[in-house]
Amino acid sequence: MNTLPEIIAILVFISVITIIIFEWLDITVAGLLGALILVFFHVMTLSEAIGYISKSHGTLALFLGVMILVRTFEPTKVFDYLAAKMVFWAKGSGKLLLLGIVGITTPICAFLPNATTVMLLAPLIPPIAADIGVDFVPLLILMVFVANSAGLLTLVGDPATFIVGSSINISFLDYLKKLSLGGALAIVVIVALLPILFKPIWNTQFEHLEDLPHPKINHPFALTLGAIIVVLVLIFFIIGESFPIPIAPASVALLGGTLALLLAHKTKIDTVPNILRDVDWSTLLFFMSIFVLIGGLEKTGVINDLSGVLALILGKNILFGSLSLLFVIGLLSSLVPNIPLVVAMVPLLQQYLVTVELLPAEVMNPDFTGQFPAEVLPLFYAMMYGATLGGNGTLVGASSNIVAAGISEQHGKRIDFRTFLHYGFPVMIAQLFASAIYLTVFFVF
Repeated sequence: MNTLPEIIAILVFISVITIIIFEWLDITVAGLLGALILVFFHVMTLSEAIGYISKSHGTLALFLGVMILVRTFEPTKVFDYLAAKMVFWAKGSGKLLLLGIVGITTPICAFLPNATTVMLLAPLIPPIAADIGVDFVPLLILMVFVANSAGLLTLVGDPATFIVGSSINISFLDYLKKLSLGGALAIVVIVALLPILFKPIWNTQFEHLEDLPHPKINHPFALTLGAIIVVLVLIFFIIGESFPIPIAPASVALLGGTLALLLAHKTKIDTVPNILRDVDWSTLLFFMSIFVLIGGLEKTGVINDLSGVLALILGKNILFGSLSLLFVIGLLSSLVPNIPLVVAMVPLLQQYLVTVELLPAEVMNPDFTGQFPAEVLPLFYAMMYGATLGGNGTLVGASSNIVAAGISEQHGKRIDFRTFLHYGFPVMIAQLFASAIYLTVFFVF
């Protein structure tokens, strides 16, 4: 560290992460302030900052499209309907209710951002819990665990997964073949822990289910057309990149979101301005700011310096490096939001592999579209698993955790750090060990 720009880039990045951890400022405000400080102190120009944002345009486009798609169908009340059906399906059994939460959250979060899904589903939990006479806090925490873990089932299920997957040019279909099983294993771990961590609800039998409200779906015709759009989006997620002219998941998501807006406009279930106003713009701005902060570390040479340290520690031992990375990233991700963490770690890991001559220098080019050697991929897989599952460890580990805590407080109960840790730490540790076994088997065979 020899120059003032390096010092500024490091101090600003650490300061922003610290502010986010202790919630001293809104995360978007903290990120924007950090990015603008780099510009005003001439660590980079404004055009360079925009350039770093544009390098990650795929991530931003994907989540903008999905956010629009999800928000468009909110007036149909389909999520309220599914939540009510989950309770009636349980037939008064606490264990079936818990399994129902796992069952309804898993497929949704496999394709939609976990924080967005929690925003939609979590507000339904407190009224349901009140109707059947149980504490809603454990149910909210369970939903968060499943939402975070299910993000590993597909390439587009979690921002961290997509960011890392994009960095190694893995296709949606290849992800399903190689990594989805690890995501399914994470869900299995949660199910195995249900009778232990959620014992009071697991052993409960509810009565008077006939008195519960029966919500109905609004605008069934629009919902049917919307379901067709969603199915087409999922199909093109899987096969789009295999076309002679590949169609990236981000492009598919934007097209799906645009078709959903068209449907809402034509069927008049909502207005386009209303839908766009409710998109989570603050999260997208936060993404942009983090990309700029990491760009500052990259431009000033900090990433390159850290990669040299990593090379000294790990050498060329990929298995040891993968398992070490899994637990280190997992523990860090329980305290640091996983998005800035993986955005920082991806170029660091790439530069380390270049330093130890396992990758060519061309991989540092954002436009690199080649395939990575199979022997180095477990390192990136470990990062995906660690960053995503580490979010289950503490209240500040993932954005969906914060969303659920806010919804809980609106309904009169506060989820404090200790309460979440009581449930989250055992889940995180068990999932990380299960992932370590999976990665070891994957690496060997």
